[in-house]
Amino acid sequence: MAVRNERHEDRDNGHSVGSVRDLRGPLLAGFVVGVLQVLSPFGLWWLTPATVYAMGLAFIAAVYVGFSVADGRPRVIAVECVVAGAFTVVAAAGVTGSVWILVAGFAGHAAKDFWQHRTRYVDNTRWWPPFCAVVDIVVAASIAAALLTGAGLDG
Repeated sequence: MAVRNERHEDRDNGHSVGSVRDLRGPLLAGFVVGVLQVLSPFGLWWLTPATVYAMGLAFIAAVYVGFSVADGRPRVIAVECVVAGAFTVVAAAGVTGSVWILVAGFAGHAAKDFWQHRTRYVDNTRWWPPFCAVVDIVVAASIAAALLTGAGLDG
């Protein structure tokens, strides 16, 4: 409860909680991690790039499960488990179907991050959603660019 009260007090005092200026570090880190994730298939060369990106999408979605457990509210835990499961299904579909599904999955997860940042549905995640949204956008844009230029990511 103390965290929620502090958050509201910050808003009431006119301080911009989560402003871009406050989040420069997480946003920059998100860009760097996004680039590293784009390059990750080189480190796992024995897997198809689509498989590596799909594993990344499933992992990113599952991180919120950990945050929800730390939050402690059973409903939040249940919702985040269902959401992570849905992104895992999308990731699997991106391996066996069109790689464009992975682009949609990463873009969809970025949208979830923006929603999470705005609503703070899961407590104590102030810097994570903007960080993760940048990672998702970098990866989605890079996969889309690769597909549009004719790069095969499925094998």
